[in-house]
Amino acid sequence: MKYSLLLAALLSASSLMAVDTVQAQDSQEQQPAQSITVECATNECPPPPPALEDEPVLTHNKDVLISVTGQGVAPMNTTSPAQAYALAKRAAVADAYRMIAEKVKGVRVDGEDLIKNMMVKRSTVRTSVQAMVKNANVVETTFKDGLCEVEMEIVLSHSQFAR
Repeated sequence: MKYSLLLAALLSASSLMAVDTVQAQDSQEQQPAQSITVECATNECPPPPPALEDEPVLTHNKDVLISVTGQGVAPMNTTSPAQAYALAKRAAVADAYRMIAEKVKGVRVDGEDLIKNMMVKRSTVRTSVQAMVKNANVVETTFKDGLCEVEMEIVLSHSQFAR
């Protein structure tokens, strides 16, 4: 029962984040599209346009550091404070892994609307991510007022993705 509540909380938080993502994508789609053309005569390309400078780019000679903070809350019916801490930390680590996977692989968003008599009767948004996360390191763990936060980071190098 405890794990199903924890899983339900994680899935609902993921769904809420997906709604924000869908709304952000909708607002981006309303803006005129910009065409970016980059031509490289040698192995060294020109620097990216100013709009893309904030995004880290994985290249042969540059690694990318991804840092996230996962959050977890212990269930109400724990038998001891130690059990509450352990369950909250486990939830926070799982949340951090999910966030890393979302940043590296992206999020699949599926939406479905049921319309009857020209009115929306039901709107469903589902999000999912499928990835293998290896070599992620826990940097810091804090536990305060029942909330556990785990800061986790991973370093990606070009050789990990070269085929």
